[in-house]
Amino acid sequence: MEHVELGSSYTWREARARGVARRQIARDGVRIGRGLYLSSAVDPTLVERCAAWELVLPRDAAFGLVTAAELWAAPVPPSRSVQAVVTPRSVLPQRRGLQVLVRKDLTPADVTELSGLRVTSPAQTFLDLAAGLPPHELVAVGDALLRAGHLDRDALASRLARANGTRGIVRARECAALLSPLAMSRPESLIRYWLTSSRLPEPELQVPILDRRGLVVAHADLGWSRWKVAVEYEGRQHAEQEQFRRDVERYSLMAADGWLVLRFAARHLRHSTVVDRSQRALLSRGWR
Repeated sequence: MEHVELGSSYTWREARARGVARRQIARDGVRIGRGLYLSSAVDPTLVERCAAWELVLPRDAAFGLVTAAELWAAPVPPSRSVQAVVTPRSVLPQRRGLQVLVRKDLTPADVTELSGLRVTSPAQTFLDLAAGLPPHELVAVGDALLRAGHLDRDALASRLARANGTRGIVRARECAALLSPLAMSRPESLIRYWLTSSRLPEPELQVPILDRRGLVVAHADLGWSRWKVAVEYEGRQHAEQEQFRRDVERYSLMAADGWLVLRFAARHLRHSTVVDRSQRALLSRGWR
């Protein structure tokens, strides 16, 4: 039989029912699950892979957990399996490469459409992740969803209010109270969580640095205005020549006006390091 146009994804059963030869499937398809193929001509992005998995999922299923977080562009380690959420049923989809979570209280309001896919809402995604993510990572996810405008505080509060007895609900409620859209990156969220959950004074976010005339000359990622201690995270972008020039200028202005600046990089992202150095800096400035 002549070559048959298969599309970006298809099942073995569907292709064979259309009369497609085995050799065409072997030549064209990239197997991503039992009897499920993605065309080799398609970039295997998460969106494309999820679109393929929709072919074998129940109609009311939605992509959730880490897969939903990735689709919402939240900072999570990518999952090796595509994860979906379904309502209770007698038979669950079971395939290698697919992980399914059953949610008894899932409602239409907990599912939305994103990139043409059924995906759990940001609030539902936050709740589902609470059962598995440590608190500091959950806060980083929530901050990112808020910052991007995906997550609404009222919607989150409403979802958590009807989640009594749900696994992870205690952690979800505790972390929801800590979320802020002012944390500009995952590392900033981690640092803020560690400082906030310690015995240190609660840090301010995006702290304005004023010169002697009262003009704002810079902003610190986090800090304590009362003691003039600032905390900065230095990502890779700070190594770029223009950013480095701006940083030198900013830190010089901050030092000239009496600010003590703590600078952390990826290698310093540990609870003990961040809290210990911040505590020592605050003590040196008269805290306590």
